[in-house]
Amino acid sequence: MGAEAEKNEQDAETRIPSPTTVPNPNPNSITQAQFVAWKRRKDADASARKAEAERKRAEDIAAGLVQMNGRELFQHEPWVFDNTRY
Repeated sequence: MGAEAEKNEQDAETRIPSPTTVPNPNPNSITQAQFVAWKRRKDADASARKAEAERKRAEDIAAGLVQMNGRELFQHEPWVFDNTRY
């Protein structure tokens, strides 16, 4: 009986296809390489949009079109925060 069980286990192992030979059940799925390329493009687009928004805000601040927050005021006019003048 032990020999039969071993033979059945070996047969079961040989019948299980390896992950590389299993056909893709969803033909519209993507590979890992395609996902990584998409993710890099997405991250690059996001960083480009962020840089553009920062550049536009800096231009608007320089032109006086928008109000500065405290950090921006400290960066552009630190003398405002100098308490030694009083």
